[in-house]
Amino acid sequence: MKVMRTLLHFPLSPASRTVRLVLGEKRLPFEPIIERPWERRPELLSLNPAGDVPVLVEDNGLVVPSVHVICEYLEEAYSDTPLLGRTLAERVEVRRVAEWFDTLFAREVSGRFIDERALKRLSGRGNPDGGALREAYASMRPLMKYINELAENRNWLGGGFLSLADFTAAAHLSCLDFIGDIDWARVPALRDWYARMKSRPSFRPLLADRVSGITPPDFYTNLDF
Repeated sequence: MKVMRTLLHFPLSPASRTVRLVLGEKRLPFEPIIERPWERRPELLSLNPAGDVPVLVEDNGLVVPSVHVICEYLEEAYSDTPLLGRTLAERVEVRRVAEWFDTLFAREVSGRFIDERALKRLSGRGNPDGGALREAYASMRPLMKYINELAENRNWLGGGFLSLADFTAAAHLSCLDFIGDIDWARVPALRDWYARMKSRPSFRPLLADRVSGITPPDFYTNLDF
């Protein structure tokens, strides 16, 4: 019996969503396995000593942990659908935008909202911290303005072509959209870009995500907002 490629992930992990989108875009079938990293299961730690998701396990047994390692691996191993660009300049810009989301945006906005709105309750760490949420909202405004400007001035966020930058952005923004923390009326160009992303076949599994105790807004699954 052939062993199938598997992905250990958590639905409200932007890193996990990035990998799910990239796998879908490259048309690489996989079995998703939900992992709650705060439980620190020995099985997860044996695959990834960092104790975090995502973790990709190829059908040949190769274990590939961490969003950046996985995405670089998939780009090298399955190059028929390139998502980094062709030229050095293109690849630098795609990586820059993706890294911006995974560092600054995650630290100031998405990571805070996801932790306060969802992970605290799910992991039994208590109620949201109102002060942390106010800080996240204050940080969110200028950062969302910057992303909207990228969407206004480019065909795609990383440049003239669909890339890892778009999938990384969509992963973070879709988590915020799931918990209802984006005012799309303030960022019309970004809203139009996001509607294009939501319409892609690779995005459909994300629209079907459900998390116990959290009900996404009705427009979360609406392709036309």
